Amino acid sequence: MACLLGLLLVVVTALPCSLAISHWNDEVENGIPYRTFYHADTNSKLSVVSNSGICETTPNVNQLSGYLRVGEEVNLFFWFFESRNSPATAPLALWLNGGPGCSSMLGLFVEHGPCHFPDGSPVGSDPVLNEESWNSYANMLYLDQPAGVGFSYGTPEVNSTTQGSVYVWTFLQVFFAAKPELSNSPFGLFTESYGGHYGPDIVRFIQEQNKAVDQNITSAVKIDIIALGINNGWVDPKLQFPAYLDFGLTNNYRQLLNQPQYTTGMDLYNQQCIPALQNCTVTTGTPSDCNNAYATCYDSLGLFVVELQRFDLYDVRRVDERTGIPGTAMYREYLGRSDVKNAIGALGNYAECSDRAWDLFDSTGDPSRSFLGELSEVAQSGVRVLLWAGDADYLCNWMGNLAVANAIDYSGQLDFVKRGVSAYEVNGTSFGEFKTVENLSWLRVYNAGHLVSSNQPQAALQAFRQTMENRPLEAT
Repeated sequence: MACLLGLLLVVVTALPCSLAISHWNDEVENGIPYRTFYHADTNSKLSVVSNSGICETTPNVNQLSGYLRVGEEVNLFFWFFESRNSPATAPLALWLNGGPGCSSMLGLFVEHGPCHFPDGSPVGSDPVLNEESWNSYANMLYLDQPAGVGFSYGTPEVNSTTQGSVYVWTFLQVFFAAKPELSNSPFGLFTESYGGHYGPDIVRFIQEQNKAVDQNITSAVKIDIIALGINNGWVDPKLQFPAYLDFGLTNNYRQLLNQPQYTTGMDLYNQQCIPALQNCTVTTGTPSDCNNAYATCYDSLGLFVVELQRFDLYDVRRVDERTGIPGTAMYREYLGRSDVKNAIGALGNYAECSDRAWDLFDSTGDPSRSFLGELSEVAQSGVRVLLWAGDADYLCNWMGNLAVANAIDYSGQLDFVKRGVSAYEVNGTSFGEFKTVENLSWLRVYNAGHLVSSNQPQAALQAFRQTMENRPLEAT
């Protein structure tokens, strides 16, 4: 088999192409017994524990958790749950939280995983089953990336979206080699927030490697990527920074600024933000240029609104920005328990979000770079794309996300921009508004903040399922 070293050189120290054969063996680390799969082509290992009984307690639903170990130093924690219904034929979806540098355990325990902590759960209690879990339909993967996030650890440290994409693809290669029965499954990537950067670039990289397989350049597993979903994503700063002002003036929940303040903010956008962003594009602009652009635009627009009155950036319906996202304290405490960590094969201390990861991405100017081009390429390729947003989120608000959706360059763009919205209903109850043209769908979810699935789990599950079924959104 061809060595995949060339695909890893972007981020991994050079390693010799191994002639070893991929195989399973037993290993013990820190007293935890792992079943370990060695993947010869990438010189990587998948160290797993099976059926821990943590979180997913539905009878006969299997789970795996543990680490992808790339080379000698990078260790990425993952958690896999079979579908509760027909796992042998169900599609597979990967979930990534954003940040950059936030753990996908947040999505697992607070948004759409098999278990959660309902409001009012007693302190110290265990989670209960989530009836609206996404694994009620699909096989689900949750991955903590990059290293240093959640339970993941090691070096070298990733400092850009494009570097991180290689590790995610490598994880999928090793996972599919270890679980070949899933390697032909229809595959979807769902993400949020900074996932507006992650998602388009990961799908782009997957498609590049698929072409290399078709051309017999590599013997990698060809991934059947069918869907990309991004909720409340950060995709294009130039389009999304002015949306802070639009949202502040006209959102449905609370007016954050008046017309004179809006006019002042737009003057700042045109006079300070736009010139700074013009020095930072995907292909041009030094890290210093891009850092300056982000600081200039966020200070002049994002913080301009925040300083006028206090509110929760992730949900403007909440006044106190200091209380944090509901439900997060209990799951963090739960993942700090040694019995839980040992059961799922997790090492070290859990870190929900890593300041170090943010600083590394910021050092290269990554937050200020647009991934609209990559997102357009994904839409042009025929992959089904869902852009959706909870309409109470300020940070990556629905107005900016709609501007991104309208700017996607694909064959249906003109029709998409002109298309009106329809009510998005679940069993006759309206949860939002949507439009679809060809393979691109847009969904605004009412009464939901940054974490859509946490606030409106029924609507989120329906939108997820329809997208993973590779069909347009529709009301039910």
